[in-house]
Amino acid sequence: MKRVYLDNAATTPLDAAVIAEMTNVMENYFGNPSAIHALGREVRTLVEKARKTVANLLGASPSEIFFTSGGTEADNTAIRCGISAYGIKHAITSKIEHHAVEQTLNIMLKNGEIDKLSFVNIDEKGNVDYAHLEELLQQNERTFVSLMHANNELGTLTDMVKVGDICEKYNAIYHADTVQTMGHYTHNVRELKAHFIVCAAHKLHGPKGVGFLYVNSNVKIPPMIYGGAQERNMRGGTENVYGIVGLAKALEIAYAEMEQHQNQIQSLKDYLKNALIAEIPGIAFNGETDADKSLYTVLNVSFPEMDMADMLLFNLDINGICASGGSACSSGSNIGSHVLNGINADPNRPSVRFSFSKFTTKEELDYVIEKVKMVVKQNALA
Repeated sequence: MKRVYLDNAATTPLDAAVIAEMTNVMENYFGNPSAIHALGREVRTLVEKARKTVANLLGASPSEIFFTSGGTEADNTAIRCGISAYGIKHAITSKIEHHAVEQTLNIMLKNGEIDKLSFVNIDEKGNVDYAHLEELLQQNERTFVSLMHANNELGTLTDMVKVGDICEKYNAIYHADTVQTMGHYTHNVRELKAHFIVCAAHKLHGPKGVGFLYVNSNVKIPPMIYGGAQERNMRGGTENVYGIVGLAKALEIAYAEMEQHQNQIQSLKDYLKNALIAEIPGIAFNGETDADKSLYTVLNVSFPEMDMADMLLFNLDINGICASGGSACSSGSNIGSHVLNGINADPNRPSVRFSFSKFTTKEELDYVIEKVKMVVKQNALA
């Protein structure tokens, strides 16, 4: 059976060049990077080379890059350790953040680690109300702000420069969840004014189980994981050397090919969007879809009410189409998407997130369009 993968916001297939780079390390470099002998020093060199590669791409210093197990750990470290280091008691976020942010802050509130958690207003497309953000900052003492660059379910973009300027004005600590946009847009940390940004390698054709946290050199935070002096005393545990090397290679490729892939993938997204509008009456979209306001790899489709709406993803799957009903981290949940709830989406309309990569083809989308038409027609309300 033909299978089309359109769930790249959940994870992406490994790039062949990344596999080759990692395989070379697996086969030829096995030393512990903390060891002082020659084999250990060889591996330490690989880790530091990767760190320098990442830093150069971001306009950062290598000393500002800390490798982690992925985006969730990076988000948790930024939030927990950033708030703890500065004794901050007030945090601002939105109701459509990834669970790595939303749940962490709610648990900190519940445990008394912060006294107040405010939610910035967002509109029906998922856009941040910047005036309200400034109003919340005016009303409180030093604050921790955590807002994602692009929503992982909707694709709606937040202006990181604008948020950074507002946070700087009120001396707030700014954490930007950049998991979905790392490798898809340039992130020059000297222009962004973010104190923390994050990466998960598997979102940009790198390996799972590895990511990084950028910590601005003006910010000093304690470790979240103790038990060793790795990552310059910031994260205990032997480094995932293969993953770190793969991450750096994946990010290097992403930056080298970025403009080409932006144009390629945006055209595919527009093609699917326009075809669905033409073929399915009553189709709509969750979040922004204009190129300057939306992550070009994500299209969240709101389908008309239908019979067996909860079986839509299953019906697509049995026709070989891999997509998602929301964040992959909520797969199997029966409480619905907190993101769609957060923008007051119509609960009677089933939604599907189609997400694209550089490996997606127009021919695959033609297949998807035909199968989607068939499934919708079969389940149309009488």
